[in-house]
Amino acid sequence: MVPILKKEFNSFFASPIAYLVIGVFLLVNGLFLWVFKDNFNILNAGFADLNSFFYLAPWLFLFLIPAITMKSFADEFNSGTIEILKTKPLTDWQIVLGKFFASLLLVVIALLPTLTYAYTVYQLGSPVGNLDMGSTIGSYLGLLFLAATYTAIGLFASTLSKNQIVAFIVSVFITFALFYGFDAVSSSLGNAGYTLQQFGINEHFKSISRGVVDTRDVIYFISVTLFFLFITKQQLKNE
Repeated sequence: MVPILKKEFNSFFASPIAYLVIGVFLLVNGLFLWVFKDNFNILNAGFADLNSFFYLAPWLFLFLIPAITMKSFADEFNSGTIEILKTKPLTDWQIVLGKFFASLLLVVIALLPTLTYAYTVYQLGSPVGNLDMGSTIGSYLGLLFLAATYTAIGLFASTLSKNQIVAFIVSVFITFALFYGFDAVSSSLGNAGYTLQQFGINEHFKSISRGVVDTRDVIYFISVTLFFLFITKQQLKNE
């Protein structure tokens, strides 16, 4: 698994992908949170929190993570290198997990500079330190779970086509459906939609973001991630 992880991770930085993903993520967040005079601007909010960032990040991940994962298997299938990869002394699980952790590591690197947002808000609070650390830590943990789930979905989408653009579109569609689709449908069902809402990613992300790590939310994210990794492995096996 480690050789695949290193190969994939190095390939991100050997091309513009890593720099574009990290740059776009930080640029868009920076503009909305600190520059544009809109509802997301932290300085204009009057509250020492990062709610605006944790609202924006999942939507940015919705496009950026599929952009990272779209070439993972689609490129291997298109170039025929998947056959060479399968001749190596590696199991299907090692290949899938190597690509999964390489993509996830890139997302984590993109997230690390945003810790400066937390430090800035911490210092700007009145009094200094007036920041809900429980909620902030919970939200970052939620973003990590979210990134893992999105990455697993992106890898699966990448096994469905040799075309990277098709893989990107399929990945965006699936992640959007799981993140917001259940909320949209349940809102039209009134009280009866509460159970349906529990199947959506957004509901569990919001729950963790409150600063209380519920085992039901952790199990949900792990289960969805493992499910998509499993069907990715099955797709790879059938190729």
